[in-house]
Amino acid sequence: MMHLLTKALKKRFKMEKDDALSLSKIIENVFNGKKEIEDMTIDKYTRALLYELHREKLLKLRREEFKEKGKIIRKFYWSFDKRNIREVAYEKIKQDPYEIYKKIPKEAWLLYSKNN
Repeated sequence: MMHLLTKALKKRFKMEKDDALSLSKIIENVFNGKKEIEDMTIDKYTRALLYELHREKLLKLRREEFKEKGKIIRKFYWSFDKRNIREVAYEKIKQDPYEIYKKIPKEAWLLYSKNN
């Protein structure tokens, strides 16, 4: 799973491979081999990271509600979105055929237009 997650992070966030690998190791450590983790067991910084991955559809968030002593209690659980991770990891990067022109400085275009 870590290999696919690394590839998905690299593509989705345009990360260097080493950075994506480090981040996927952190995420794997948070899950600690579990398929699902309870939101209350993680710190706020990790939670912010998980929400970012959720926005990119790499993680799922499940809510559970139950009554305890007359109060409604809500618990949230994080899990990997394996299907989406796989899709992102293997998606083809769409190249804009005109991307090269965006890299040419404006000064070069101005110089070219003056000479023609």
